[in-house]
Amino acid sequence: MIDPRQSAAQLFNALIRPILFRFDPETAHALAIKALANFPLPRPQPDDPRLAVRAFGLDFPNPIGLAAGFDKNGEVVDAILRLGFGFAEVGTITPLPQPGNPRPRLFRLTRDAAVINRFGFNSEGRAAVHARLARRASRRGLVGVNIGANKDASDRTADYIRGIEAFADLASYFTINISSPNTPGLRDLQARDALDDLLARALAARDAAAEKFGRRPVLVKIAPDLSLSELDAIVACARARRIDGLIVSNTTIARPRTLIETRLARESGGLSGRPLFEVSTRMLAAAYQRVEGQFPLIGVGGVDSPETALAKIEAGASVVQLYSALVFKGPELPRRIKRGLLSLMAQKSYPRLADAIGVAASDWASGKVSADKTR
Repeated sequence: MIDPRQSAAQLFNALIRPILFRFDPETAHALAIKALANFPLPRPQPDDPRLAVRAFGLDFPNPIGLAAGFDKNGEVVDAILRLGFGFAEVGTITPLPQPGNPRPRLFRLTRDAAVINRFGFNSEGRAAVHARLARRASRRGLVGVNIGANKDASDRTADYIRGIEAFADLASYFTINISSPNTPGLRDLQARDALDDLLARALAARDAAAEKFGRRPVLVKIAPDLSLSELDAIVACARARRIDGLIVSNTTIARPRTLIETRLARESGGLSGRPLFEVSTRMLAAAYQRVEGQFPLIGVGGVDSPETALAKIEAGASVVQLYSALVFKGPELPRRIKRGLLSLMAQKSYPRLADAIGVAASDWASGKVSADKTR
C-alpha cells in the first residue's frame, strides 16, 4: 500500500520542483502562491498534544511556523495552516504600497540549499492586506503580522505605530522588523536609543488598542550579524521595556566560505537557508542566556528537518519558523518535521517538546555544538 504522505513528497521532488525551477525564483514563488490560493487542501489532522507549546500568552498547537516573506500580502494564510503549520506570519507589511527593489531580486543557491533576496519590503500596503485578512477574521489559527516602514518615510518609527494601530483587531501577535538588510538604514533602528524610542511608542500603541481588541504580543526580529555587545544592548532594552519576545534571526549579509554557488553568492541581499543555520542558532542561544527567562524566543534560520528544528528549541527557542526550506523540500515539510520531532523526543526522553527548550543553550553559545553534529 502506498503511503500518501510519502507519495506527496515523491511527487514534489520528481515533478513539481523541476517544473518550478525552470522559472526564475520570483515567478516560481508567485506560481506557488497562486496554486495554494486555488488548490483545495484538506484540513490537517490534529497535532499530537506533546508538540503543543504556550508562549507569548498564545497556545501553539505545534512549534512549526512559516516565517514572514512567503505570504507578504496575506493571500494564502488558511492554505498555509492546512499544510500543517502551527502558525503563520504575514508581511512584511508597510503602511503605503511600495514596489520594493528592482528585479531580479531573488536568487536560488540550489547546491547550498540557500536563497538570497533583496526584495526591499515590496508590499501592497496595510489597507489591502487588512481587507484581505479581515475576510478570514472569524477563521481559526494563529496569524502574526510583521510590520515595517516605507523606504521613503520621514519618520520610520511612526510607520511601525501605524501598523500596530491598523492590525490590532486581527493580529495574533506583531513582529517589529528592524533587521532586514534590504532597506537602507533600517538596521540602524537596532541601536539602543533608537530601539528604546521605537519600543516605547509601539508598546504604548499596543496598550491603547488593547482596551478594544485585547492585548497583542509584540516581538522584535533581530539580525544574525550583531556583535555580542550589540546583542547585550538590544536584550537590555527589550527587558527594560518588557516586550513579549525576540525572533532570532533575520537573513545575514555575510557569505560563508563554504558556499558552493560562488557566482550567485556575490549578489547583494540577505542570505537564508541552510548556511544560516549555525550562525543564527548561536545567536539564538546567546540571546536565550541573556534573556534569562523574561520572555520567549522564536528561532529562525536553516530549519529544514526534525533535527534542525529540535536543535533550535534546545538552543532556546520556544517555537521555530522556516521559509527557504520549502523551496527545496516542498509543502510536505512541516508534517515531516512534526513526525520526526516525536521520534526524536522519544529518543531523548522529552515527555513534551516544551521540556527541550534551552537545554543545550550553553553548548551552542560556547561552540561545543555545531551544525555538523546536528544534521
